[in-house]
Amino acid sequence: MEIFFLVLLIVIMAGALGSGYPVAFSLPGAAILTVLLAAGAGWLFAGSTDAFFASGGPSQWLSAGVTNLRGVYWEPERDTLIAIPLFIFMGIMLQRSKIAEDLLVTMAQLFGPVPGGLGISVVLVGTLLAATTGIVGATVVAMGLISLPAMMRSGYSNALASGTIAASGTLGQIIPPSIVLIILADQLASATDQADQARQALFKEVTGEFSMPTEFAVTSTSAGEMFLGALAPGLVLVGLYILFILGLALIRPRLAPAVPYEGRYDAKFLGDVLLAMVPPLALILLVLGSIIMGVATVNQAGAIGAVGAMVMAGYRLHPGGPLRFVPALMAIAALALIVVVVANYDTNVRNIQSEADAFGVTLAAIGVAVLLVSIVWSGWRTFRQDDALTGTMVETAKTTSLVFIILLGAAMLTAAFRAFGGEELVREFLNGLPGGFWSKFVIVMAVIFVLGFFLDFIEIAVVVVPIVTPILLADPAANVTAVWLGVMIGLNIQTSFLTPPFGFALFYLRGVAPAAVRTIQIYRGVVAFIGLQLIALLIVAFNPPLVNYLPNRTSLLAETAPPPVNPALQFCMEDYVAETFDERGDDIRAAIDRAASLDLSYLPEDLRDEFADGIEAARESFTLMDEIRAAEEAVAAAAPEYRPQHTMVRDLQSEVRGLSERIEELETRIRRGFGDTEAQEATLEQLQSEREAIQSQIPEGWDDVHAEFATLTDEERRARLTYRRTVDDAYEPVPRLQAIIADADALAALEDEVAGLQDADLEAMDGETADQRFGEVESRVGEVAGADDIRGLLADARRDIDDREPDPAAARESVDEAVQLLRSEVEWRNRAADELAPALAEYERAIRTTIGLRSLPRLPREQALEIAACKSDHRDISLNF
Repeated sequence: MEIFFLVLLIVIMAGALGSGYPVAFSLPGAAILTVLLAAGAGWLFAGSTDAFFASGGPSQWLSAGVTNLRGVYWEPERDTLIAIPLFIFMGIMLQRSKIAEDLLVTMAQLFGPVPGGLGISVVLVGTLLAATTGIVGATVVAMGLISLPAMMRSGYSNALASGTIAASGTLGQIIPPSIVLIILADQLASATDQADQARQALFKEVTGEFSMPTEFAVTSTSAGEMFLGALAPGLVLVGLYILFILGLALIRPRLAPAVPYEGRYDAKFLGDVLLAMVPPLALILLVLGSIIMGVATVNQAGAIGAVGAMVMAGYRLHPGGPLRFVPALMAIAALALIVVVVANYDTNVRNIQSEADAFGVTLAAIGVAVLLVSIVWSGWRTFRQDDALTGTMVETAKTTSLVFIILLGAAMLTAAFRAFGGEELVREFLNGLPGGFWSKFVIVMAVIFVLGFFLDFIEIAVVVVPIVTPILLADPAANVTAVWLGVMIGLNIQTSFLTPPFGFALFYLRGVAPAAVRTIQIYRGVVAFIGLQLIALLIVAFNPPLVNYLPNRTSLLAETAPPPVNPALQFCMEDYVAETFDERGDDIRAAIDRAASLDLSYLPEDLRDEFADGIEAARESFTLMDEIRAAEEAVAAAAPEYRPQHTMVRDLQSEVRGLSERIEELETRIRRGFGDTEAQEATLEQLQSEREAIQSQIPEGWDDVHAEFATLTDEERRARLTYRRTVDDAYEPVPRLQAIIADADALAALEDEVAGLQDADLEAMDGETADQRFGEVESRVGEVAGADDIRGLLADARRDIDDREPDPAAARESVDEAVQLLRSEVEWRNRAADELAPALAEYERAIRTTIGLRSLPRLPREQALEIAACKSDHRDISLNF
């Protein structure tokens, strides 16, 4: 019966959407009606409201609904959704201020003389508007009103003109900042948690190990990473559009003729071009640049965009006069002042320690005050002129409310879908497909593409994504990143605006297109661009670095970058070190030999031994790297023979797990007396027979084959762990010795304070005085690298005095010993600073980015870029499962 109500859920939802009922009410309405019907039927026919639910019942479903409501509106972890109204406000404000119109006219004049120039200018303007607005409807309408008549007058094919405008208007869905990317990031955040739990459970079940290595974990994504990941694919799509229009114009000029500019390319024209293009480009740089450079979060960047759009609208809507650009110029000057102040002064009000700090804070306050005046002034202008501010805020509130209501409704629909076992059915279907991850992926993408013919991008993002993405992300065979999967879905969803019969971009364009443009021509015009979008999908699918590189690069170069010891970085770091050993291993070995020949005879014994052990570990690192390579090669050699059998057995075991879950659920229902007991017992017997039949298909020698291959992978893992411990031991003594030598002067400066304790009257000193007097000196000595022994002797002296039975004589001996140790330390440290420090610095530089890479506080830029490129490719880890 669960299947019946699952089908009923889908039918009610599809019927409501097909009849034109609002999406915001169709999704939760279908869920509520179906749950009530299932609960009522269970109560009438089985005596329990839970009878016809695969998991839980109405009470649990309502609890899940409340949880989802709180998740959408109140969870601080999902605060990225705050960016949605900010970017909507920015887009609508730019549209109402006619900045988009200025862009279109200027670009058409600039590129018109080029073959297909008008079409190319439409694509470029669509790109700029996508990066500043992201509002598809407004973009298509604006370009349809301005560009379509001009393209028709210039002899453009109606189909090509309408297709170019419709396709260019949809670029806002994939080029950041994009609302769909924010929604996808939000949905993927919970999907990755589910996928990681599923992968951990799979690893534990198939290997028997208690915990999965961290490097195999599924990592989440954020709206900022989605923006970075979508940037290159978006530009690829723009490039395909431009190449198509240019190629068509060259092959068949009559379809897209060149349009000479009738005016003059003079200083006035240049001024118009700069005024139309520079402010939007500056806004794009502020919004996206602040995210890429890690200066601002997505929410903060959205606020920057909203304020920037209002400032731009302030001068664009102004009727003219000497004060037209004053607020904008004030904002630019204020921002410049703030940037200079932040770069040169400490602006922390609580940390003002000098006149320079006070001056910097004063300048910053002036800059902020001027910026606030410019914002308020611009806001007043937009409020007074054409009612722009009020209209923008009303439209923003409407659009934002629609998005959030759909999010809530979709959460309720998803909860109902899971309650009737829909998620398990989807999982079983996808996992049962031959061909592994890619067959699942192709099916999911095909379903999303087909749904795009009938549903809007929001419905697809919030209904389909939470169901299918955990299954795809959990698969270790492809081991795809969440950001790559999100961008691929975003590219696919973009086609929903172009695909008949319900492509919204087609309706928007149809509403403003002249009667001479027939609807069939609009449909025909978008076909080629849908094909280009599918080509872009293929390009991104086979080139994951197009998506993954920028997020990885930004993450590894940011101030909050993970340290090099992060487990997720080790595989790529070891690949980098292996390549570096090949390139300049002889130089590194020579540096190690030179370091081994250094005269350390005057150093304390513990430091000599530690340094000597480090030298041996550094030499051993080359051997251990060779062992890693040998282990890798052994695994690679055995993999072709092992993989087919591994894939077959894991597929069979997956079927067995699915049957076991169904058997367990059926046994629970029989035990509780739900439904027809005799029929369920017959089904149970059939399922048990199926499970036994599938288990019998597993080859008899599988355990031995698996154990043999697992031995190889374990050897590789052990080789890597041994290498990591060894290089840590090899490098750590070097910076430690350098720090000790560098603190020679600091230790010498404390000699008088430590020696002053010898003159103290220890016999008459009480415990409280000793704690205060010795404690101060101990604290300062403890700040000096390598002075722990001196501090320990002073602590012993303090305790001898503060003991129940004070021993001043023992305390004085400890103080005398501390003074002697300090003087000997200063002596050898000064000598080492002259004789040893330069050689140590040279040795440290030689091994820093290879043997010492794991021990650094953060990755150097060159190594971060290399590792970002390595991590951008997906690595198959399925044979470890």
